[in-house]
Amino acid sequence: MASLIDRVRHYLRTPQGQRNLEKAKAMARDPRHQQKLRGLLARFRGGHTRR
Repeated sequence: MASLIDRVRHYLRTPQGQRNLEKAKAMARDPRHQQKLRGLLARFRGGHTRR
């Protein structure tokens, strides 16, 4: 049975995988998405809980 990493590598070699990879890279360069990700990471790292 193929490991998860092997299956991901195989997927990324497919045309659909390449398209999704390029789309993800473009989204990662977008400042709005970077800000959303920073906020999400801050919530997990910050230890602040809402009650």
